[in-house]
Amino acid sequence: MLRPLLLLMLTGLLLPARAEDPPPALEAVAMPADVRLAFDGRIDEAFWQQVPGSDVFMQQEPREGDSPTERTEVRVVYDKNNLYIGVVLYDSEPDGILSFQRRRDASLATDDRFMWILDTYNDGRSAYFFEINPGGLMGDGLLTTGQSISLNKDWDGIWEARVARGAYGWSAEIRIPFRTLNFDTDQDTWGINFQRTIRRKNEELVWSGFRRNQGLYRPQNAGQLTGLRGLSQGLGLEITPYAIGEANRVWTDGDLDTDPVGDAGFDVTYSVTTNLRASLTINTDFAETEVDQRRVNLTRFPLRFPEQRDFFLEGSSVFRFAPSSGVDPYFSRRIGLQGGLPIPIRAGARLAGQVGRFDVGFLQIRTGELGDVRPEDFTVARVKAHILDESTLGFIYTRRSTKDGAELGLQDRHTLGVDLELGTSTFRDSKNLQFQAFFIAHNAALIDDDKTFFDRTTRGIRFSYPNQPFFMHASYREFGSGYDPAVGFNRRDGFRRFQPSFGYSWLLSDHPVLREFTLGLRHEYLMDLDFKAETVNTSITPELRFESGHQIELLVGHDFERLIEDFDIRRDSSIIIPADSYHTFEVGLDGWTAPQRRVSVRAELGYGGFWTGTRATSTLGAVVRPIPGISISSEWEHTFVKLDEGSFRANLVRVFTSLALTPWTSLSANVQYDDLSRIVGLYGRFRWVIRPGSDLYLVYTHNWLDDPMDRFTSLTSQAATKLTYTHRF
Repeated sequence: MLRPLLLLMLTGLLLPARAEDPPPALEAVAMPADVRLAFDGRIDEAFWQQVPGSDVFMQQEPREGDSPTERTEVRVVYDKNNLYIGVVLYDSEPDGILSFQRRRDASLATDDRFMWILDTYNDGRSAYFFEINPGGLMGDGLLTTGQSISLNKDWDGIWEARVARGAYGWSAEIRIPFRTLNFDTDQDTWGINFQRTIRRKNEELVWSGFRRNQGLYRPQNAGQLTGLRGLSQGLGLEITPYAIGEANRVWTDGDLDTDPVGDAGFDVTYSVTTNLRASLTINTDFAETEVDQRRVNLTRFPLRFPEQRDFFLEGSSVFRFAPSSGVDPYFSRRIGLQGGLPIPIRAGARLAGQVGRFDVGFLQIRTGELGDVRPEDFTVARVKAHILDESTLGFIYTRRSTKDGAELGLQDRHTLGVDLELGTSTFRDSKNLQFQAFFIAHNAALIDDDKTFFDRTTRGIRFSYPNQPFFMHASYREFGSGYDPAVGFNRRDGFRRFQPSFGYSWLLSDHPVLREFTLGLRHEYLMDLDFKAETVNTSITPELRFESGHQIELLVGHDFERLIEDFDIRRDSSIIIPADSYHTFEVGLDGWTAPQRRVSVRAELGYGGFWTGTRATSTLGAVVRPIPGISISSEWEHTFVKLDEGSFRANLVRVFTSLALTPWTSLSANVQYDDLSRIVGLYGRFRWVIRPGSDLYLVYTHNWLDDPMDRFTSLTSQAATKLTYTHRF
């Protein structure tokens, strides 16, 4: 199988593509020094009317390539310090415009929206992502491409948007400081693309790349923004001091300990060049970071939770390694966190950006001492070379050093990895074809470790054909029995795995009720290093998407698991699954109503064999949006496991409330409970965006133990106030 796939890959990379229509272009007009925009969301000033606009949008859905049902017109201007976008989104039914959300970065699956990307290097490899809705919500993120498309929406850039509504529809003015972006001053052309969603029609309109395997999230298919000259980032210096006050309480054996503290720190960012930034953080605190979503884990392997701390999110895209291959030689949550508890970060330095044809990233972090945890130094270095038109060759290095680690039998831990990405979007004229390969090795963590070099390595390849209507992928990877990178994340080791998947989507553009039908087939064959099967899964997933926005998905699967040692499923020795081989079948049904409704619901049901017995799962969720800016969502997950060794139930309840009547203030509360840990957790946060880049946070957390003998006994609580203020020079 490998030889024909490689031949197919090389054919797509080396043969010339068929000439197609050039992408649309939009000229950025320099704004005269004497012009002052009202910046009120209305594109009615005389200057805006003199700027040439573009309205060459086309449908991506429901009818690929058709003309839009509503007109959209965009204009772009700039001055020395800022990029301005003016957009008018005409609507023949302005009362039908949907706008529920206000809180920054909230999902806009419920709303009309306008999105755009800026590929400031014009290389089709990464981009800045932005979005707004008619209520003034602002969302942003970092977009990277490769074997998969990754949109990191935890990045918060400094920019502004104002919106207005009228009988014409809605409009917006957007101002993005050039200091927020990395770019090459030698280039006067950027990649740019726009997308509009008309939610009541579930209509998606794109400015460039209307095909279903193209679109906004693929910078390779963006249009051109020309005429950018004389751009400035000022001195390129940004200082963000913070002040924080905290009160922590811990209840232990009936005693109450109180530990009020005050602290301060700062971040400094300097643009070494317009496309390379260096940052320094001192005495970093992440009190404003949102709490992790709780999950019930009935597997033998650890769960991976996403990074949410700003310092590690900034510039994080350059550190991504072999995306979609399931390897993480660098996982930032290994720094400054242990067992979910924060470890103080005393200082850190970061360098991220582009130098010529190379993406570069560097991190150096020093953590402090906490209890039995000793101070540590972390180093992460990443270099990724751009080769061919859509391909990269990258290297990554990490180091972890524990103070006086030799006393614990530890030595400095080093990890080195290399990844290759080959890709083309012109295979068979306009199809995407991708290949990925990686290799990672690390030294022994313990001084007396007897594992071999082969044991501490992982390697793999992956082919992907991500197109419509037919899509497929095939991957093979091997993990050594001692693979455990010290600054990375790994769920499982000691295996070889082959995994193909196939699918076909029928877009039913003329059907009055159905929008799309997709049929997928996925197979996983996982063996130990002696080629003996351990995990074999096969599943078929038909999926229906309706014109209304409703969706239904069915799953039918067969599973095989060879358990080589006893498994303590509840992690309390109450139920032990014996080592043996297990064949099981499962079925599942997942359905959810259109998210743009004031009340939307989701239900997921599953039933099948599970080790020596059966497992029945159900998830019920609902979201209520009584008025714009307010949403209340709740979810209940129930699992009933019936085994020969015993039976048990697991329940997980989440309730999330958000109040954001303006885009600049938000109040959110999150309550979670599961009856395995029997812990109730409350997280509340108020955020006031004083101005972009400067925020005030009020945060409160409280945890209770649901003790059958003494209901809801307090365990811990924390109240924090944090003020950050960004100064740019």
